[in-house]
Amino acid sequence: MCIFCKIVSGEIPNKTILEDENFLAFEDINPQAKIHAIIIPKIHIESFNAMTENIMAQMTTFIQEVALTLGVKSDGYRLITNVGKNGGQEVAHIHFHLLAGEQLGSIV
Repeated sequence: MCIFCKIVSGEIPNKTILEDENFLAFEDINPQAKIHAIIIPKIHIESFNAMTENIMAQMTTFIQEVALTLGVKSDGYRLITNVGKNGGQEVAHIHFHLLAGEQLGSIV
């Protein structure tokens, strides 16, 4: 079982930001910005390459709710997902990083 599945099952504690029946958002333990949330589906999906349209559509709505809950929807935020080894994916469970709360530098 991956670390994110252990968080979903309650085996590993987390600082929950928002949760519903399908998704969970929690604080990153090693934040890269003033606000750094991890957003995951509760079912195990290895990476973005395995996402379905239906789950992605539902997750989009949930991510927007997370941004609203954190109070960053209007000021802006960065949303990142890493895919595979060369993309920097460290946990084999699809997840998005939401970074906000400060002016973020350009990455391109």
